[in-house]
Amino acid sequence: MNSSWHVALDGVSVTYPNGTRALKDVSLRIDAGEMVSIVGLSGSGKSTLIRTINGLVRATDGSVAVGPHEVTSLSGRGLRELRGHVGMIFQGFNLAERTSVYQNVLVGRFAHSPAWRNLLGMPSAHDRELALTALDSVGMLEKVWARGGALSGGQKQRVAIARALTQEPSIMLADEPVASLDPPTAHAVMGDLRRINQERGLTVMVNIHLMDLAREYTTRMIGLRGGEIVYDGPAHEATDADFEQIYGRPIQVRDQLGAAG
Repeated sequence: MNSSWHVALDGVSVTYPNGTRALKDVSLRIDAGEMVSIVGLSGSGKSTLIRTINGLVRATDGSVAVGPHEVTSLSGRGLRELRGHVGMIFQGFNLAERTSVYQNVLVGRFAHSPAWRNLLGMPSAHDRELALTALDSVGMLEKVWARGGALSGGQKQRVAIARALTQEPSIMLADEPVASLDPPTAHAVMGDLRRINQERGLTVMVNIHLMDLAREYTTRMIGLRGGEIVYDGPAHEATDADFEQIYGRPIQVRDQLGAAG
């Protein structure tokens, strides 16, 4: 198991080629082993923030450090090495629908295995053990031979978490992992991520729409609005006024949001 990594952004701005300024002078430090939610509306910069951390989006200004890596100066092999240690979970699951759960999870070992093993589909005993242990840890071991396409949304997201764990990551990034799930399933997946953080001491960053889920499952919350940090503090201490600051509207729908969260 790799040790967990910290994340440090210093004066990071991102401007896309079309002129959209997605992040504006963002500075923050996330310590190794923290469980952090990034909360905000669509277009607030949440996805851009997550993607600057694994180098999918390059900072226009400022610097991004992840563990021992200065991400802003990486390219080619250095970027591939970084991503081999960054577990990434997406809203759309990104599973191969016609392939077994087992094969989907083994994809997490590709960056750490010789090319010939990947080409011949011959994982090492260590890789197999990691894959099965990861599936067991998210309660999906009995589905090991099921096809990816035969799973429910919640099951697919659990397999995606297992795939990321199989990388033996030093940090886990989740980009809207529960946005397409029903409320009970969203709670279950957030519970899995919190348990992984607690049991493994793994740094976990989760992009999320709903402040209520952030308050319940993460210890620190970063609120983004228009590419800027408008809240950074303990998740459980976020107030209705902080909600208004993040979402730009009065909190008249607290009860409905709580029920939907």
